[in-house]
Amino acid sequence: MAAVLEEVRARGPLTAGELPDPGPKAETMWGWSRGKRALEHLFWAGEITARRRGSDFARVYDLTERIIPPAILALPAPSEDDAKRELLLMAARALGVATLQDLCDYHRLNVPRARHLVAELVEDGRLVPVRAEGWDRPALMHPDAHLPRWVRARALLSPFDSLVWERARTERLFGFRYRIEIYTPAAKRVHGYYVLPFLLGDRLVARVDLKADRGAGALLVRSAFGEPGHDEARTAEALAAELATMAGWLGLERVRVDDRGDLAPALAAAAAATPIG
Repeated sequence: MAAVLEEVRARGPLTAGELPDPGPKAETMWGWSRGKRALEHLFWAGEITARRRGSDFARVYDLTERIIPPAILALPAPSEDDAKRELLLMAARALGVATLQDLCDYHRLNVPRARHLVAELVEDGRLVPVRAEGWDRPALMHPDAHLPRWVRARALLSPFDSLVWERARTERLFGFRYRIEIYTPAAKRVHGYYVLPFLLGDRLVARVDLKADRGAGALLVRSAFGEPGHDEARTAEALAAELATMAGWLGLERVRVDDRGDLAPALAAAAAATPIG
């Protein structure tokens, strides 16, 4: 680790693959080399920090003082409890209404250890207890939260989008049961390999299994399923527009919809009439 730290100091910013001798990749799911493990430990310890690099999503490591501005580094460090309170308040602002478990999950805080902090925030009026219809547990809200008059969202969501990453909350809010099936054997998959939920307005109305076929210049929709009660024509038209935007962003020339899923026929017709871009 000392050698890796010195390498970062001398040559950073750099990725694990840019170390002079990162070592062989381990035969594990993530396949981290010795060099990568050393970088991650130094990152965890605060000796170095990292940025993401472009479309390959690689972590680029450098000395903390070369990434975080000096004025920020010079500020006094908050206590662990103060830091956790701020993380809980940030989560409350982002989530709107949330259970204790929701608030903790947002920044991966331990629920039992955070329980007394949430109680203190409630006592101080920085979180407000509320009742959410249909929920079987108490809920909390940030005092600055407000209910918008309407929601005009339209987005394909990554499996790791903060709107859906806590699957129990997604099901509780939207009635949308969502599982990532990339590790599920093909014969047992329900919706597909890499399925993205589709948000339209304030509802999750559909899901699509997507693949970029760069050789053919096509964004493949390998399956398309609508949610109960959705407006098929409206969903197909809006989803086709979002897929055309994604295809243009990826530098692909067309969207091709396979025939799997109840929404596939309407989506194929809508996609054929929607220009890429």
